[in-house]
Amino acid sequence: MVSYETLMERKLDMVEDRRDKRQGSLIYDALAPNAAETATFYTELELLEDRTFADTAKGDDLTRRAAERGILRKDAVKATFYGSFLDENGGEFVVEKGTRFFLEEFYYVVTGKEVDGRYVLECETAGACGNQYLGNLVPVETMMGLAEATLTELRTDGEDEEADDELRKRYFASFEADAFGGNVADYRRMINSLQNVGGVKVYPVWQGGGTVKVIIIDQGWRRPGETELADLQAQIDPEKRGEGYGIAPIGHRVTAEGVTEMPCNITLGLTLAEGAVRETVLEEMRKRFEAYLEELRKNWADSTHLTVRISYLESRALETEGVVDVSDCCINDGSGNLILKENEVPVLGEIGVTA
Repeated sequence: MVSYETLMERKLDMVEDRRDKRQGSLIYDALAPNAAETATFYTELELLEDRTFADTAKGDDLTRRAAERGILRKDAVKATFYGSFLDENGGEFVVEKGTRFFLEEFYYVVTGKEVDGRYVLECETAGACGNQYLGNLVPVETMMGLAEATLTELRTDGEDEEADDELRKRYFASFEADAFGGNVADYRRMINSLQNVGGVKVYPVWQGGGTVKVIIIDQGWRRPGETELADLQAQIDPEKRGEGYGIAPIGHRVTAEGVTEMPCNITLGLTLAEGAVRETVLEEMRKRFEAYLEELRKNWADSTHLTVRISYLESRALETEGVVDVSDCCINDGSGNLILKENEVPVLGEIGVTA
């Protein structure tokens, strides 16, 4: 970026030295406004350049750039739940489709019933924030005879809109290999473009010619739920018949599975600063551990295997406010790094602390 000071120096250098060029002189005051305006122009030009290219573009600018390549940003997804509705006698209370309820700050609408009789409700707010509550629902309008309404189980995760970093990664990945005719690059491109897919590994001819297995991690970097997997299977290759009714090529019988989550139970010794509140320290430490494990899960699709490192956990524990020292850190009762299998991803389990 060309600064105001640099521009003023350039302009004054073009004026003969016999002229008065000091600050406050006629020449200086005549050049200063133009230099200021030009400096602003250069700043805006640099900003425009950053908005133009995919490696620096953000938000809508990156969305538009990726769309030129056929890479579309994934929208936020609404969470769905199973619900139970009982009358005064403890029997099922019939609820019509479209009936609305609320729990805490979120509203939910009944979208229908599954074959097993369970009601399905959808959170009206898209994003991962809609995943957090289960419990008693309150109807928006009075419902005579309804004694109990409960949100019983998360059916499919709500997911946030695809982040800039993930969209940018997919955009540049589209240049790395030629995707054609159902090759591995083509499968990665097609499946990564599906809603609720964060990453995928592709295993061709895994049970002989014409068979393909894809292992998927969802957009929230966890194992997809069974309902989500069934939906992805239907989009890729319904009923695994290879008849071309999904995105898979004709003749490819594709099996979609989710990653395996490996709980990481962490134990460590802590020395706390004087006045530090143990519960507060542990809550902050849990957030730091979860952030580290999520970073690992984000890299799963591009790694042969993941390793949870003791040193990284200790470093994040020491970064926690109120922690003076850390000792004897273990993962799942082991004192060494935890090396996961090819399709395992780490999730945080219990944290055990010794004084």
